[in-house]
Amino acid sequence: MNWDWNVVDDFMPRFWDGVLVTLQAMAVGTLIAFALGLVWALAQRSGHAWVRWPVVAVTEFIRNTPLLVQLFFLFYVVPNFGPSMSPLTTGIVGLGLHYSTYTAEVYRAGIDGVPAGQWEAATALSLSRGRTWRAVILPQAIRRVVPPLGNYVVAMLKDSPMIATIGAFDMLGEAQAFSNETFTTEALTVVGVAFIAIAYPASLLIRALERRLVR
Repeated sequence: MNWDWNVVDDFMPRFWDGVLVTLQAMAVGTLIAFALGLVWALAQRSGHAWVRWPVVAVTEFIRNTPLLVQLFFLFYVVPNFGPSMSPLTTGIVGLGLHYSTYTAEVYRAGIDGVPAGQWEAATALSLSRGRTWRAVILPQAIRRVVPPLGNYVVAMLKDSPMIATIGAFDMLGEAQAFSNETFTTEALTVVGVAFIAIAYPASLLIRALERRLVR
């Protein structure tokens, strides 16, 4: 089959719309995953069982169920009991919530990796528990986990096409719709190249950041 540049030209406006949706989903979903993951990680270390065990149960449930099922649940079931959200908002919340359970484990590992002597030093300085976390533990833990957190950004990019199943057309969703309308494959090829063009530099940036942080 010959490559038709006219088809590509016709697809480009929809492609850029899809790029915008993809980047929005990845960027805002990442912020939710990073912030909520830290909340999960801290709650799992709570001294109160009534806080710790429900959080553990919720995060395990989310981590062990498919993202696609969670998106369908948020979009089709949750509105029956509360306010409905747009397809894009639902997709962003679904991605952020799903990946927050993975970032929580990354934060947990980073916190566990802080030497016990740091806790003892904070106690010797009579620092409050809150200040110990803010000034001593979290800065060291977060520095350790930046590279693995970055890997989840790339993973979220690769999972973002799932939001098209609830009507939020990202790059792949737009390409699929265009291909079905025109019976062509150029749009799918363009999107495949676009994913590589975004994901590969991002992975190189994460590796560079990792090398910088371990010095």
